[in-house]
Amino acid sequence: MSDDGTRIRILVVDDHTLFRRGLTALLAREPQFEVVGDAGDAGEAQRRAQELQPDLILLDNHLPGVHGVDALPALREAAPRARVLMLTVSEDEQDLAAALRAGACGYLLKTIDGDALATSIRRAMRGESVIAEEMSGKLLAAFRAPVAAAPAAAPPASPLGALSPRELDILRGIARGESNKQIARVLGIAETTVKIHVQHVLRKLDVSSRVQAAVLATGQGLG
Repeated sequence: MSDDGTRIRILVVDDHTLFRRGLTALLAREPQFEVVGDAGDAGEAQRRAQELQPDLILLDNHLPGVHGVDALPALREAAPRARVLMLTVSEDEQDLAAALRAGACGYLLKTIDGDALATSIRRAMRGESVIAEEMSGKLLAAFRAPVAAAPAAAPPASPLGALSPRELDILRGIARGESNKQIARVLGIAETTVKIHVQHVLRKLDVSSRVQAAVLATGQGLG
């Protein structure tokens, strides 16, 4: 269940009917999960998201006529409180970058086993960064590539300049994929204090998720 004891309501979006059914059956084994619906294309996914208002959307990147990452803005508008977790076969670093830029809270591969998927969903619902281990090495390259290809120009001011030393410590923990509890233990402060700092960090960096903050920190060489 989620941290407050309620069940996590999930919408499964994938164009393969058999995969959707298998994934639904797999998730049904976890008492804290409730698959409230599924969809086979982006249009249906948007309608179902607006109707069901799930807590989390598992989204494939290969949908009929559109990439899942291109459907992300509409899904987030249809269900603003839902977290979107990519579950795909694509190991392309540009797909990874596009998904995170569009607001996905994580990126998983379909080779993941059931226990690891369940753990990843729970972590995503706690606001943690959830990136497939196989993709973690491609994360920095995915966000450095556009910079390397850009014309030479004066370097922009670092967005990290607005953060206090303590907020930078918090951001380092986020970039390492640590939970609030782990960050609190490392820094020797209360978990509630960490939570407040995290909110300030996200606001100052103008990002909506810990994943986006981690990506930005990594791109700035903070680790």
